Amino acid sequence: MDNYHWPKQFRELFEDTIEGYRGGRRDAETLFEAEQRQFLAELGATPQEIFDFVEDTFYGQEPGFETTLLITAVRRDYFLTVQKGKRSSRVIDMDDLPPKAAQLDGIEWLPRIIEKARAKLRGEMPPDLMYCCGGDRAFLREHGIHAADFLREVWAAGEDPGRILDFVRRNAANRPASIAAPACQILPGGRVKC
Repeated sequence: MDNYHWPKQFRELFEDTIEGYRGGRRDAETLFEAEQRQFLAELGATPQEIFDFVEDTFYGQEPGFETTLLITAVRRDYFLTVQKGKRSSRVIDMDDLPPKAAQLDGIEWLPRIIEKARAKLRGEMPPDLMYCCGGDRAFLREHGIHAADFLREVWAAGEDPGRILDFVRRNAANRPASIAAPACQILPGGRVKC
């Protein structure tokens, strides 16, 4: 992998996959060529993770290329520095995630997104789970936090949920009042995108 030019290569991959999705390749198995799969593996990413970003972007313009790049950059950094380029052999069980209504100090969704962020950092996401899904984006928008910034804070906090809670509260307090939540839409397969 060309460490200097990887963001440019990633943009090309993202644009190619948007076009592939538009052309009818609607699953992670057919959307990516072998060399693209290899490139993603070198970043610590999986085709399914990027497919989810492409699909949501295709239908709703979110998360979009920039957010996908920033999230992937955090995962890549963790993969190369903490995991020394070795993928985890573990995949989390979705049944072990906190429920969507779970709260941390009265903040709904926070326990769930923390665990999703930890799984994203470690590369332990199951195929049916997406970090920065519509629910995550709604939570992050409400609290004035970018998805990549939240991921970095979870990394920095380690096992200290109090630090993450403080981060969320600080950002929510500084969030402009004019941020409005967009309308939700139903995607193919019944997935909800907000």
